[in-house]
Amino acid sequence: MEKIATNTNFSEIISAAEPVMVDFWATWCGPCRMLSPTVDDIATEYDGKVTVVKCNVDDCGDISSKYGIRSIPTLLFFKGGEVVDRLVGAVPKNQITAKLDALL
Repeated sequence: MEKIATNTNFSEIISAAEPVMVDFWATWCGPCRMLSPTVDDIATEYDGKVTVVKCNVDDCGDISSKYGIRSIPTLLFFKGGEVVDRLVGAVPKNQITAKLDALL
């Protein structure tokens, strides 16, 4: 089950012991809506191994700016509180799971 990121809980979420994948998205973004079921599937499959977080760029402008989010959807992969990888666009599930598997 994915979590919802806010400006107040973001630093706590990304400092989790397990790897964290953050989906930067917006309700008005077509590719984001296409990617959303894939992110939901991954959240279920990797439950207990990876924290999956959704971050609405309209609600979290400070976070989006801090991490240089210029296109959405963007997936950022964190380990130990640091960005270790990113994917931009509505990418296939196997590309996302390959990044996650490399972090585990």
